[in-house]
Amino acid sequence: MLRLEHVVVRFGALRAVDGVSLSLGKGERRAIIGPNGAGKTTLFNAITGVTIPTEGRVVVDGRDLTKAPPHLRARSGIGRTFQITNLFANLTISDNMRLAVRGLASSKFSLFRSDRLPAADQERVDQALAVSRLAARHNVVVSELSYGEQRQLEIAMALVMQPRLLLFDEPAAGLSATERAYVAEILSALPRDLTIVLIEHDMELALGLVDFVTVMFNGRVLVEDTPDQIRQNDQVQEVYLGKPHSVEPA
Repeated sequence: MLRLEHVVVRFGALRAVDGVSLSLGKGERRAIIGPNGAGKTTLFNAITGVTIPTEGRVVVDGRDLTKAPPHLRARSGIGRTFQITNLFANLTISDNMRLAVRGLASSKFSLFRSDRLPAADQERVDQALAVSRLAARHNVVVSELSYGEQRQLEIAMALVMQPRLLLFDEPAAGLSATERAYVAEILSALPRDLTIVLIEHDMELALGLVDFVTVMFNGRVLVEDTPDQIRQNDQVQEVYLGKPHSVEPA
């Protein structure tokens, strides 16, 4: 579903992403972890088209999207959430969901179409809100939601676009322990045919959600392994304990 081939993202002399290669099969759940500045979000930006790679290739479901803009990648089945919630605070949950559905429609700028969603689109909205556990709150204005509920809404807005590849950028950031557990339950219950890539600083939360882990350090892949092996890896422990001087990327 996703293949990165020697992806480099350079900002002047800084190689924020430095030759990253990885491959995900359909339905795989992968965590990308590492300390601040490891290049994780920049890698997400390269996958989603926010940043065009300086070198390398981004291939999604066999299609080379390396130079494609974000909207074409979204139409190709890539969805994403962000570190900081990116919602319309003065609109209701339902209005935010309606905008998410309309965002991929070719007639989204039409002044003459009905405000009501077609039945099929409304069904998608209802399903996404149910999965994200917000169905009972659909008429609430976003500014009245807790931060945890706003995170749930971002998940729902990503799901309603029916992505095949979904990238979560720190979905539990800023949440309490109870809220983090709640979001983890939602992510665990997502369909298994949906390919998921997850960035998360809460390492235990991330390792409990995925099949495989990529650890990044200084823009490069340090190690890749199963969650159980990552927990026991000395190099990973050194990175997270703040003693990276002895760490050499694989």
